[in-house]
Amino acid sequence: MAVNLVNVEQVSKVYGTRALLDGVSLGVSEGDRIGVVGRNGDGKTTLIRMLARLEEADTGRVTHSGGLRLGVLTQHDSLDPQATVRQEVIGDLADHEWAGSAKIRDVLTGLFGGLDLPGFENGLDTVIAPLSGGERRRIALAKLLIAEQDLIVLDEPTNHLDVEGISWLAGHLRARRSALVCVTHDRWFLDQVCTRMWDVQRGTVHEYEGGYSDYVFARAERERIAATEETKRQNLMRKELAWLRRGAPARTSKPRYRIEAANELIADVPPPRDTSELMKFANARLGKTVFELEDVTVQAGPKTLLTHLTWQLGPGDRIGLVGVNGAGKTSLLRALAEAARTQGDEQPAAGKIVVGKTVRLAYLSQEVHELNPNLRVLEAVQQVRDRVDLGKGREMTAGQLCEKFGFTKEKQWTPVGDLSGGERRRLQILRLLMDEPNVLFLDEPTNDLDIETLTQLEDLLDGWPGSMIVISHDRFFIERTTDRVMALLGDKSLRMLPRGIDEYLERRQRQAETAVPAAAPSAGAQAAAPASAVSAQAARAAKKELQKVERQLDKMSTRETTLHAQIAEHATDFEKVAKLDVELRELVAERDVLEMRWLELAEDA
Repeated sequence: MAVNLVNVEQVSKVYGTRALLDGVSLGVSEGDRIGVVGRNGDGKTTLIRMLARLEEADTGRVTHSGGLRLGVLTQHDSLDPQATVRQEVIGDLADHEWAGSAKIRDVLTGLFGGLDLPGFENGLDTVIAPLSGGERRRIALAKLLIAEQDLIVLDEPTNHLDVEGISWLAGHLRARRSALVCVTHDRWFLDQVCTRMWDVQRGTVHEYEGGYSDYVFARAERERIAATEETKRQNLMRKELAWLRRGAPARTSKPRYRIEAANELIADVPPPRDTSELMKFANARLGKTVFELEDVTVQAGPKTLLTHLTWQLGPGDRIGLVGVNGAGKTSLLRALAEAARTQGDEQPAAGKIVVGKTVRLAYLSQEVHELNPNLRVLEAVQQVRDRVDLGKGREMTAGQLCEKFGFTKEKQWTPVGDLSGGERRRLQILRLLMDEPNVLFLDEPTNDLDIETLTQLEDLLDGWPGSMIVISHDRFFIERTTDRVMALLGDKSLRMLPRGIDEYLERRQRQAETAVPAAAPSAGAQAAAPASAVSAQAARAAKKELQKVERQLDKMSTRETTLHAQIAEHATDFEKVAKLDVELRELVAERDVLEMRWLELAEDA
């Protein structure tokens, strides 16, 4: 029988006139892996701080088992700024002691990319004071994971980690024997790690068995049966469930919800996006040209990030962009945005960017631009416009869109200066969409957003007709909102990944396995020089052909979408449908051959 580690009994907590928690009773036992979800401001962080006895409850009590070894990662670290990374993470262990520990090697490699901490100027001997918040947070997480714990409590552990780091952390936590309580908005991570969920809502905590997918089903089922929640929220939950069941496969390793009941619940829910309809509308709004890049070089200061990039973003394209930190994802968006702002007058260091004449770009950067703190939320939105056209005959007022983004009628009259970081991020996205853009660049849009707001944003983007590039470490969001994934792997080129983020992680793993320290050139190495020169020449040729194949695949994808639309349009003309079907089958067969060629070239390049 599992030993009980923490008991929370009839705990209440009030801030001002608002009860964040009201008579909550919970328990954490050995082996539990619990994910905590809920809207920003509903009390998730307060709950886990009281669980860890970092904050006192107003009423009720929290008890820990005797000798409990507890590790806590809060949103603000307690590292000594004058200490080095070695002193905080490794402590007094000699080099041969920590280097001989498989756990320490695994944590350092997983969180920092290597035992020598590449990216830190002096490696383990780097002083903490000048480091960024994200770097300090990774150091605090490494320090916690290296220690032996009975219970680990994590508040947003995936913040400031890239896709690889998040994947590694999920595997590491699954393999540990420690119990876990984790607040995060990363739904993929919740599915991979957690076996129970706590949903914090309006002062109470609802418990669910299973990971995030199981929680979505159970909550949608509970709301359907109770029939007390708002219709729009039910629809959002059902739509997300439809995505989980029909979209990207294998959301959980061991799904525990009843498949038949889930399918019955979503029987009348349409697919997330009508792709052919959106493509048709996007063509009408954007024309044929959006962005075309010809032999482009992208630089950040003196550093060259991308070279000889030939690529195009077409009308209706929805691209997820992933890659190594520092490879140039944000720099690429900035170069495109600058070209759009100047209508092509501002060009990159080399090459040419052609911008479509009808492009109306909205760029959500990682920085939250400050608004007048005295403005009310609704006034800040109405500054942009009073009504917005969402396409396909849908129109919303500023107030309606505010409500869709979680700003209730009362909250719409809150001064901007009183909003939390997550609420300001929501307001920033809202103002961008109110400007009716037809091209969206979203750089880490999920930062500071709770899961409920994320589902609302995804629902809005489902029917948004335009071109879109999303940079995010939240793989659930990328898979949910985009149709193709492209990657920057640190080799100054942009690659299409037919199998998405799973393929990206595999490629990064292969890169890590084949990377060897540079050795001093020997006679043998000099003798091999001509062969390596030939190899480099072959790699350049492969890269060139790879870009050509990618352009062909782009055109095929567009043609395939058009054919599907034409088949639907001539559904009653059987002769016409038969001809179109033959063309579609030939196109799919040709595309399969090209994709195999792409994979071969990708290996060579």
